[in-house]
Amino acid sequence: MASASSSLTQEFEDWDRPFTDEELQAIDEAVLQSTTTTDQRHVSCSSDYDADEKSRRRLPDSLFIFHPNNTNSNSFSLSPCHRRNRFPSYAFRRSSSTSTCQVMRYPEIAFKGRIVYSRGFDEVEKSAEELLSFVELKRRNGGQAILGFDIEWRPTFRRGVTPRETAVIQICGDKNVCYVMHVIHSGIPQNLKSLLENPTSVKVGVCIANDAFKIFKDHNVSVKALEDLSDLANHKLGGDCKKWSLSSLTETLICKQLPKPNRIRLGNWETDVLSKEQLHYAATDAFVSWYLYEALQTLPEAENKKIEESVVVSS
Repeated sequence: MASASSSLTQEFEDWDRPFTDEELQAIDEAVLQSTTTTDQRHVSCSSDYDADEKSRRRLPDSLFIFHPNNTNSNSFSLSPCHRRNRFPSYAFRRSSSTSTCQVMRYPEIAFKGRIVYSRGFDEVEKSAEELLSFVELKRRNGGQAILGFDIEWRPTFRRGVTPRETAVIQICGDKNVCYVMHVIHSGIPQNLKSLLENPTSVKVGVCIANDAFKIFKDHNVSVKALEDLSDLANHKLGGDCKKWSLSSLTETLICKQLPKPNRIRLGNWETDVLSKEQLHYAATDAFVSWYLYEALQTLPEAENKKIEESVVVSS
């Protein structure tokens, strides 16, 4: 008994002893081994990343981080998203025995402006009228309205079942105001039809042609002047074509994470009144579509970049 008590006392006395360098290294290796085994299913390895860097254009150091401050200002604030911020050293941690990578998470992006929610026929008609006035003002000033565009509908979760009708249309033309229209209750009033069919305002989004087709199928309205952000990103960034999602494009361009909680994304968009969370989700998607378009437009053309590089080499 005395021997056991002495051993136990010695064990507790050793409890707060500082780790040696060898012990710390062993812990680091164990943690790295466990995380890289899990992360291997989710991210490409560092060798793939290096190969991709050779084929794709390097993004300029003046890319974009959204600042939610001063949302009432008309100024459009961009700040550097440096390469070291996009791919910090701890995001791609290498091991001597494996070439896998670790995942990092960027801060979330959210729309911080005013959300105009309309669900009745007259309310949706008024919202669309305001958007038409916005489009006309842009035209008079010699510009063109760019509208971040997205839709939502209630999922069915069953194979072979016809998808339900479009429930929500969200449109955002700047960082200050986003319109969320609950068309499952209002239908498509004339002003909204005119806005969607207006060829002078460009509607932007990822896979936006699919959204336009669904609206045509559900409401017999033809959405005109579409710009797919995935196609635009491939054109601007160069390299092999990639099927971008809104989330992946957000992380690549502006170092932000676009939250997509399933309980909202796959929720009931036909509910009588949308929740605050649903409104913010819908508005953020439309806002991010608009914002990424503006970001991509600031990039030089990939073809021009290749020409410039060839001229430098030849000279």
